[in-house]
Amino acid sequence: MTQNPPNLRPDLAPRARISETPRSGQPTIGMVSLGCPKALVDSERILTRLRAEGYGISADYSGADAVIVNTCGFLDSAKAESLEAIGEALAENGRVIVTGCLGAEPEYITGAHPKVLAVTGPHQYEQVLDAVHLAVPPDPDPFVDLLPAAGIKLTPRHFSYLKISEGCNHKCKFCIIPDMRGRLASRPAHAIVREAEKLVESGVKELLVISQDTSAYGVDLKHAEDRGHRAHITDLARDLGSLGAWVRLHYVYPYPHVRQLIPLMADGLILPYLDIPFQHAHPDTLKRMARPAAAAKTLDEIAAWRAACPDITLRSTFIVGYPGETEAEFQTLLDWMDEAQLDRVGCFQYENVEGARSNDLPDHVPAEVKQERWDRFMEKAQAISEAKLEAKVGKRLEVIVDLVEDDAATCRTMADAPEIDGNLFIDEGHEGLKAGDIVTVEVDEAGEYDLWGRLV
Repeated sequence: MTQNPPNLRPDLAPRARISETPRSGQPTIGMVSLGCPKALVDSERILTRLRAEGYGISADYSGADAVIVNTCGFLDSAKAESLEAIGEALAENGRVIVTGCLGAEPEYITGAHPKVLAVTGPHQYEQVLDAVHLAVPPDPDPFVDLLPAAGIKLTPRHFSYLKISEGCNHKCKFCIIPDMRGRLASRPAHAIVREAEKLVESGVKELLVISQDTSAYGVDLKHAEDRGHRAHITDLARDLGSLGAWVRLHYVYPYPHVRQLIPLMADGLILPYLDIPFQHAHPDTLKRMARPAAAAKTLDEIAAWRAACPDITLRSTFIVGYPGETEAEFQTLLDWMDEAQLDRVGCFQYENVEGARSNDLPDHVPAEVKQERWDRFMEKAQAISEAKLEAKVGKRLEVIVDLVEDDAATCRTMADAPEIDGNLFIDEGHEGLKAGDIVTVEVDEAGEYDLWGRLV
């Protein structure tokens, strides 16, 4: 029974899980997947393509003929983690192919690790496959190597990430994701719905919708309709909600048309949950970030969402210590948090990232001040979370079971996304439960980030 620590990086995907056992003599590839859920989906797509060509998937270095490391380049600390993972794979296996966001800077990787076999950028699937073919030729057995209908999944069977677009049209000064992944490129709605149908048919109970900017979905396609499905986030949410699984929306910018999603939540078609990256609340800080400076108006939007759907859960991420952030600006953020009363909150301390325009801004905040502000921010967020959870004691909630162990079943409510939010634990009468079950519990205890309950 493991409680989520409050200092997890709020952009991380769950740890990749590989459960297949390769057949004897099968060429086998290992995978290390770092960074966000969008990168995890890329890893799943790469492994699905490889599996279709007859490759086995290894859960450890020693069982692999080569290892793919899917890197993260979002922060300098993430880059360091990626280089460390590449070094570990080289030491343990020796034959390493690098892909992902950090792969957009091949010289950075080969400068540290000249012995890697190949470096490719984000979502360059064909180049990754070419590198694998060169390092480990395929040897398929069409009578044995059967691909699961839903492809290779690196999450538990009962939930899956569903990526609806690539890239981003925003030009936030602290972010280099558009430089690495390009401008917004939406998938056709009918392809997304078909993928979701296959996932649900294979036993997935929860679809986690992800992209760089979910509420902008379909803008590049001019919201065209194709094969009965319109490329607009409201229509897509409605289509996905008809499949019978939980549908959770991540990375939603608070555009005015987000209001159209709230009735779908109130009607139970999609989960009453919005993950919105507000980043800050002071208009001057937001202006230096090159983000919409309308924090006061956002409070009005939040109030309207809650009026239309009282059970809505709001999650967000923030940056403290952004260049030029004054004590007064930071205090405005704390005051805004008191007003907004967000349910789930993550926070980054600002870091320079090579290539980001924010690096050149004046008045960078000292490290010790960033740490002190992060501590104060998390103390505020923790107090809000604790009060919100205490208010749930005595209520009956639907939960999805993630893991059943001897001492407890680890579950999540509709208010909790995997890894980044809290858990609900059932520590009595849980023996008959299994992962993926959706059951009703009565909450009888609350902590700072987690709940405890009993089956009813």
